[in-house]
Amino acid sequence: MLKRSYRIRTSDVIIGAILTAIGIFVAYRIRVGLNYTWHWEKIPQFIFRYDTESGKWVSNILMIGLYNTIRLSFWGIILATMLGTVMGILRSTKVVFLRLVSGTYVELMRNIPPLVIIFIVYFFLGDQILPSTGIDEFLENQSETFRSVMSFCFAPPSRFVAFISALLTLAIFEGAYITEIVRSGIQSIHKGQREASYSLGLSWYQQMRHIILPQAYRRILPPMAGQLISLIKDSSIVSVISIQELTFQGTELMTGTLLTMEIWITVTLMYLMLTLPCSLIIERVEMRLAGHKSG
Repeated sequence: MLKRSYRIRTSDVIIGAILTAIGIFVAYRIRVGLNYTWHWEKIPQFIFRYDTESGKWVSNILMIGLYNTIRLSFWGIILATMLGTVMGILRSTKVVFLRLVSGTYVELMRNIPPLVIIFIVYFFLGDQILPSTGIDEFLENQSETFRSVMSFCFAPPSRFVAFISALLTLAIFEGAYITEIVRSGIQSIHKGQREASYSLGLSWYQQMRHIILPQAYRRILPPMAGQLISLIKDSSIVSVISIQELTFQGTELMTGTLLTMEIWITVTLMYLMLTLPCSLIIERVEMRLAGHKSG
């Protein structure tokens, strides 16, 4: 594993001093010049509250929103990665029809705003297709244990269709960008490796699984990580269809309490709680892969 050596230079000290001075000035102006009364003492009750009936501390509005954001992000990352990988492979094939299909998908998603996509998916898939399958009745007729598991992993039965609509929207939209990342990674592999694997008798599937994709994913890890972190942030757009994720809960809470700055700063910190660890984990993985490569 590679070890980075850091040395503090004069320019680092100067930049740090400037940033510190700017931070102090901004904090001073907020405290003195901003005509706003802070009520931070009211925020903790919206994160956790004490339930007198059970005698326990339970999650409140903001934490419930955070849990829903985590669910959306987790399943969205899985679906978007699968979709982007498949479409990225299709973009790299020699079959013209498959390249046209994947290319059309990418261009459509690139040139349509995500809000338009989410409304199309929600009103068409959520209002017309999914209800006709009887999935609502199916979930309602299941055991309490099954519904509890579904609620924990996805959403309560009453909100399941809306959750799936939001999830598909995220996967379809982010999958288009992952498609291009995967395509670039596949095309960066030297064609000599394909020829060598072909001469060994490997099928196209075996080449992709054992030779091409492992190397491609190692090369595209940084942009892929950035896109997946972007998916976590983009999950906020589903608030427009009343998915009770973090942004939606923050909006509802701000409307009812008028604690504008406190709530949005808290929401910002909660998003950072999700994205910063992901960035650090990806950085560690990059360093480990670089160490294996150099070794």
